[in-house]
Amino acid sequence: MPLSQETQTAVKLLNRVASNLKLLFARRDTAVDLMRLSLLCREHLLLLGPPGTGKSELAVRFANGVQTRHFQYLLTRFTEPSELFGPVDLQEYKKGRYHVRTEGMLPDAQTAFLDEVFQAGSAILNTLLTLIHERMFSNGSQPEKVPLISLFGASNHLPDDPTLRAFSDRFVLRLQMAPVPDESLADLMDKGWDLELAGMEQKSRDTDDYIDPDRLDLLYKALPEIGIGAVREQYQEVVRRLRAECVELSDRRIVKGLKLIRAAALLDGRDQADNRDLWPLNHIWSSPEDIAILRDTVQPLVDEAGGPGLDTHRPLIDLQDEFDLLASRAPGLKSEGACFAHLSALAQIRRELMVYHVEEHELLKQVEGVIQNVLEAMRAAA
Repeated sequence: MPLSQETQTAVKLLNRVASNLKLLFARRDTAVDLMRLSLLCREHLLLLGPPGTGKSELAVRFANGVQTRHFQYLLTRFTEPSELFGPVDLQEYKKGRYHVRTEGMLPDAQTAFLDEVFQAGSAILNTLLTLIHERMFSNGSQPEKVPLISLFGASNHLPDDPTLRAFSDRFVLRLQMAPVPDESLADLMDKGWDLELAGMEQKSRDTDDYIDPDRLDLLYKALPEIGIGAVREQYQEVVRRLRAECVELSDRRIVKGLKLIRAAALLDGRDQADNRDLWPLNHIWSSPEDIAILRDTVQPLVDEAGGPGLDTHRPLIDLQDEFDLLASRAPGLKSEGACFAHLSALAQIRRELMVYHVEEHELLKQVEGVIQNVLEAMRAAA
């Protein structure tokens, strides 16, 4: 059944939020795509990598774009439960009732970012396990439903402790985030300094493009409507091949994969999934050693079907969204630095169109037209 107009509108809004973030951060498109997928599926994402790669800033910006109540915290082995879940209500305690005041704390959040997520003590991790899996928080004797949509966790590496295995497995999606490579240093400096200036001047870089949690809920409820008949057998074959390569996939992850495939199709505006939508399987690994095996197994199927590549190019719908944003902002550019950053983003779109979407002549013509307009404005201001 075709997607309803309301669902299509919600998809466009969520994709627009993602396009805005991709313009703000250098070489973080995959992280943005996985955050978008996590929110749609109500799943959790684990970001692995060294400090300073923009993980917390990405989470905050995405939370602003989806207008969620957001909570973030850096965990250590000395972190107390009250720092995450809230202080004891002293008035209730005097009456003989144990109750935690959760307002503004993790149990009250719709999205959350926990840095060094595996560093907390067992009391916190056990509570987190129930909170992120069952969306329940035991507040004294009363279990309470929590509104959490997605938790983004960050760590330098996966833990070796077997006692953390169940908690780690709740992060269905994983991504290793490395520092921006040398060839993109100019892009990093331009975009990073732009964000730094916005912080120094206490100006928000957020836009009027956003989606609210109600529309996210609408998209989540639309997932069962996405057909997977064309890809179901292929997915089973992928799982068999991965098992034959000794890749560890829990039953939970295998079932969650069906939801991720449906979500990938929905984000592309389709009501039927196919091999293009297998791309999220690149990110359901349990151990970093399995990343290459997953990519060698999954990505050829995605490439053959014309799906998104791995850190090389974006689907046409993402390029169109980003171009629409750049074109709408071009007339308001003021500084030379902003113009150069704008031209860099437009040039990247042009390169991807010329290499990966050669049939899109009209969009390429529009991109080149905006590039010329920006160049003319710079010459006039010189």
